[in-house]
Amino acid sequence: MKSSVRAAAFAAILFAAAIALARADDSYSVRGMDVYRIGTALPATHIVYSGNQHLSVVREDNESRFVAEATYTRSGESGKATVHARFVQVMNKDGSFDDRVDEDPDFLTILNQPFAVQLDARTMHDLEKLHGPVPFEATSPLGGARLKGTLRPAGTAVVRGKPATGIRFSAGGPMTGTLPQHDQDNLTGTIRMDGTAYYSHANAMLVALDATLTIEGKLSNESTAVPVKIVYHRTIRVNGDASWNEARR
Repeated sequence: MKSSVRAAAFAAILFAAAIALARADDSYSVRGMDVYRIGTALPATHIVYSGNQHLSVVREDNESRFVAEATYTRSGESGKATVHARFVQVMNKDGSFDDRVDEDPDFLTILNQPFAVQLDARTMHDLEKLHGPVPFEATSPLGGARLKGTLRPAGTAVVRGKPATGIRFSAGGPMTGTLPQHDQDNLTGTIRMDGTAYYSHANAMLVALDATLTIEGKLSNESTAVPVKIVYHRTIRVNGDASWNEARR
């Protein structure tokens, strides 16, 4: 679920651009689960994540540096471990981001997601006025394939006691590559991204994100081929009032 996603027209700005500057500091809670099912004989493997992160913005030499620091618990078959992640992005003059530091292998920081952490005023206005689906193409975070899908309005929500506007995204396509745990094997199949993101009316900050990445296919080497299904799920929400209610349109 890398932030290298790029889309066309309205979607390109939404995914890749920001921004009037973010507030200097924000904190977010983060939850996640990975489910690996490889073959048919063994049960699925589950890895659960839970923690918090801090987002800061620093102005240096006419550029804006975004730094996300996360501390979380990683729980799986081998037990529990406390993990620290760090992700750094720099905003270019055209509003796009360059990744400078990626120490986030579990994809849990707010900067390492499919949506920009903050939108510019024009894009936020377009998002609030969006009433129907918008087609777009995106680059897969795994394998680099082109994914096709749609963006749709998700209505309004109250996040940390303040109104926010949401957008739903869905995209899919083919995948060819390897997995970190099986880098000697080839994975072929399909990949799909689905989720919902909410941006604050007050400052166009990303305040809530629920994203799922699903991979289905076959893992093969010179002698064998086994079916595989992998699901990555991430939920990130700004801290404060934990309750948020989506208003249906």
